[in-house]
Amino acid sequence: MNIPSNLKYTRDHEWLKLEEDGTALVGITDYAQNALGDIVFVELPRLGAAQAGQQVSTIESVKAVSDVLCPVNGEITAVNTTLETTPELLNTDPYGVWLFKLAQAEVGSLLSDTEYAKFLLEEV
Repeated sequence: MNIPSNLKYTRDHEWLKLEEDGTALVGITDYAQNALGDIVFVELPRLGAAQAGQQVSTIESVKAVSDVLCPVNGEITAVNTTLETTPELLNTDPYGVWLFKLAQAEVGSLLSDTEYAKFLLEEV
């Protein structure tokens, strides 16, 4: 399983990448896309304030519909509209394709790659 070391992770299988300008990109992990199977639809979040743990989006696959939770408190400032027409990109490149961008994100409580890998071994 692919778990890049330059990202932070949640126990709900989202990843967060801090950008140099202080914003953060958010997506789903390789584990999540694999568990979902073929992704056929992504409901993107609305712009504005979001709280950690708040459901902000959904991803629909041939198996199920899954909620995407905001990993940290912040303001959603952009969404990846490419996913409206090509949601399957999440299956082919889960760490290269982001769902939304957060401003003012604090990432202190998120898991490192090592902690996330350990979580997957113990909990999943």
